[in-house]
Amino acid sequence: MLESGPAYRREKVMRLPVVMNLMFCLMFVPSADMQSANKHASDEAYIRQAESDWAESVVTNDVNVLQRILADDFVGVDIDGSHYSKEGAIKDFRTKPSEFSSNHLNEVAIRFYDHAAVAQGSEGWKKKDGTLGKFVWTDKWIMRDGKWQIVAAEDLVPAPR
Repeated sequence: MLESGPAYRREKVMRLPVVMNLMFCLMFVPSADMQSANKHASDEAYIRQAESDWAESVVTNDVNVLQRILADDFVGVDIDGSHYSKEGAIKDFRTKPSEFSSNHLNEVAIRFYDHAAVAQGSEGWKKKDGTLGKFVWTDKWIMRDGKWQIVAAEDLVPAPR
């Protein structure tokens, strides 16, 4: 039997405002992706700036950058495959002159996983002897005690094309 008649039409008309209100509300409720993006917007800006600061510090040997962004239990893999610690990196900055005249962040992509993030990017550099090159790297960040710090890093210099 087909539904028709005044009762059916009245019920249908009454449902329309409910459906329209629901649709209106959903238009203004951010999606999970938007909420996640908004949640991490300031974190992403901080990590992006910190990565740029680290790149620049290779020229100036600014230990303050390393002290701020590297976790105390940080372990890095250098371009020659050797491992280094926060303490070792700070010692090198303090005792060895930089061989770079410039080093700048080219790009960085950051992905968040709750209280962790992975940053992958590249830097373009010039050594004091005029040699040009590029670093490609992956840094693993975690949120500890309200601040983001790098716990692991791996760097490489890609072969020239």
